[in-house]
Amino acid sequence: MMTAHKIASREEWLAARLELLKAEKELTRRGDELAQRRQELPWVRIEKDYRFETDEGNVSLADLFKGRSQLLVYHFMFGPDYTAGCPSCSSIADGFNGFVAHLANHDVTLCAVSRAPIAKLQIYKKRMGWSFPWASSSDTDFNFDFQTSQTKEQQRSGTGEYNFAPSDVRPMLENSDEHPWPDQFASSTGTDVRTYFQELPGVSAFVLEHGVVYHTYSAYARGVDGLWGMYQWLDRAPRGRNENFDDDPWFRRHDEY
Repeated sequence: MMTAHKIASREEWLAARLELLKAEKELTRRGDELAQRRQELPWVRIEKDYRFETDEGNVSLADLFKGRSQLLVYHFMFGPDYTAGCPSCSSIADGFNGFVAHLANHDVTLCAVSRAPIAKLQIYKKRMGWSFPWASSSDTDFNFDFQTSQTKEQQRSGTGEYNFAPSDVRPMLENSDEHPWPDQFASSTGTDVRTYFQELPGVSAFVLEHGVVYHTYSAYARGVDGLWGMYQWLDRAPRGRNENFDDDPWFRRHDEY
């Protein structure tokens, strides 16, 4: 059977590849510029005394730095009522173990933070075979202040915030029967759709200077795509991400395939 995809000679392929290379180089240069602009953002002093439960006990936000000057937090969707972590966040976190040592050598600590109690996080972490730092923010406003959790009232009234804009999830919740993935993801965490979507993914960066912690950067939604190592590989595969969430999410936790 003949493929429906365009077939070319090696010379034709090379000409098309060189044209694409120009666009890739431009994207790389643009990415470098954006990275520089991230680093030039002003800093905001953290005024609240956030406390976290960790493997080492109850600690402050400054303690999460583990003696380094920079902290990257991945806001992992694992709410207090979840029985397992979000499968999407789990696939992103599969890459963290390998990055932690390299980042630490560059004066950066990588830590996941979730609202689930530390005992739940430790059980799931063992199941997944992970060793990166993971802290529970269950008794603080941390996730709410950084737009990665919504209260039930915010959800009911549509007054939440996400990705630096008002976030009304009611239309999606009311029409969740039209698409299978929200219910599938929710049930895989032992919750219903409303409970599942009280948590949202994101990444935040902090710096510790002269004993003071500053917030420097946050990103949400598609802004987290760049951290998803699996997607970076798939974007270079012949059929790309080849996903259709309207039918069925194609990925699972790594121990569920």
